[in-house]
Amino acid sequence: MTEIPPNVPQPDAQTDIDEEGLLRSLRRKEGTWVEWGQACQTLQKAGYSPQRIFEETGFEPIQQNQIIVAAQVYHSILNAGVSEAVRQHFGFRGSDVLYELRVLTQTERAAMAEFALEKSLDMDEVHEAAKAVKDFSRLSNKPEGFTDHPGDAIAHQAWKLARQQADLQERSRLIARGLRFAHSNTARQQVEQLLTDFTVTPATPPPRLPIYRLEATEELPRLLPVAGKLPLTTADLQAVPLVEEIEPFRMVKFSGTGAWVPVPGWQVILAAEDPVVILCDSEALPLPPPAGSEEVLVVVDRAEREWDSRRYCAVDQAGQLQIQWFEHPPEAPILGQVILVMRPKKVLDEDYTKEIWQIDE
Repeated sequence: MTEIPPNVPQPDAQTDIDEEGLLRSLRRKEGTWVEWGQACQTLQKAGYSPQRIFEETGFEPIQQNQIIVAAQVYHSILNAGVSEAVRQHFGFRGSDVLYELRVLTQTERAAMAEFALEKSLDMDEVHEAAKAVKDFSRLSNKPEGFTDHPGDAIAHQAWKLARQQADLQERSRLIARGLRFAHSNTARQQVEQLLTDFTVTPATPPPRLPIYRLEATEELPRLLPVAGKLPLTTADLQAVPLVEEIEPFRMVKFSGTGAWVPVPGWQVILAAEDPVVILCDSEALPLPPPAGSEEVLVVVDRAEREWDSRRYCAVDQAGQLQIQWFEHPPEAPILGQVILVMRPKKVLDEDYTKEIWQIDE
């Protein structure tokens, strides 16, 4: 067997990327599966889609995902510290097994990898075992007799299910599973007690999660940065960073301080390339609404800097940001076009809507 290097470099550590070389290596299946996973990850970060990698190499997208994640798990167990036997074994095979450990912490992954090799567990068995370890780690109070060892976590799962089982055949199967995997003597004793104690402890079903699926585009608002409230300087608007959304929930990341506001996913908002929110009092607008003064939300698309007689503009007036309309191209620099002015929701009696019994059935 070929010796694998003690520290295989991560894809992020690579500076020069030989894309053609990586594709050729994948087509020929050169190296170990860990290197395949690293190659796929490097190519994806370089802009290759999973479908294109599949067409170039024959690695299906689902296989790419498995070996990429499994390779990350492999490196994490190396960092946590595992035996030479585990390092050698999973360095050449068992990507499907390591993939199932992705839900665990680094320490749990290392312990579970050792245990999986010791017990010769297959992918399905590791899937169930990883779930047992994860569930055990969530317990605020560890059950008497059971330790944090993966074997004890699996034994606890079997012990718990067996106590809830009235069917003797199924109960016996679960007890046998608990005895097979129990690591500590105390955990084994807890399971063995079920051989003489036939008390059935009914399970309390957990409540259903309040899961909802977004149906309409408008239900998923767009999160926009807020430049501030007028009066503002031109620098205030220009200092707002460009926002990059992360699908599927339009999540945004940012550093430093700042304010953000959700705006419904109307078409004009979705079509905007670089929208920024400005707050102002309605009377500060060129044509204020006929109602009384109220705070409004003005959305300016900084990517739209061409004059348009049908649009209001945000312009630079001696360093100050102004919202104006121009019949002809202005001399002042255009900072963006106003694409939306949003007034707050009008509620006649806010306290009325807070009473649950007032809502129509």
